Amino acid sequence: MVHKIEPAAEPPVTLTSPYELLTGYLDFYRDAALRKVQGMSDEDLRNSRLPTGWAPLGLLKHLACVEQRWLQWGFIGEDVAHPWGEFQERPGPWHVDSGESFEDVKKFFQEQCARSRAIVAAARLEDQAATLGGRVPAEEDRPTLIWILFHLLQEYARHVGHLDIARELADGAVGE
Repeated sequence: MVHKIEPAAEPPVTLTSPYELLTGYLDFYRDAALRKVQGMSDEDLRNSRLPTGWAPLGLLKHLACVEQRWLQWGFIGEDVAHPWGEFQERPGPWHVDSGESFEDVKKFFQEQCARSRAIVAAARLEDQAATLGGRVPAEEDRPTLIWILFHLLQEYARHVGHLDIARELADGAVGE
């Protein structure tokens, strides 16, 4: 028997505001990522069924770190203690410590998403990033907020697709 994961509603098709469209779809995909991993066993969250070896819980932590890196560390230039916190070594596979529970990673993800929403709400789409990973590049090399949001959106769309496959392989659940 195939378990169906019910999708959340996409932003309205009548939107004309780039801000509302980008932030609406980011929230749609943030919710989708959580829905895909909700209800998975701890074993399925931590183990991979794919040759590359990534696990769903590691992917969720990666998405939280991506939010933190692009908007806190890069866009507003905050000091972030561990901006690459999903890695033990870079490059390397995503890592979740054995002491980190699903609830811990979920809470971290939700905190980063909330912080990202606040940062975006206080800025304009044409504003440029303060830094790029702790360094201040030339003005022409600093991405705009609209570029960053679009980049995050494509990252989420790609990884939610990965979670679709991981979830179906783990327990047969499918959904949009």
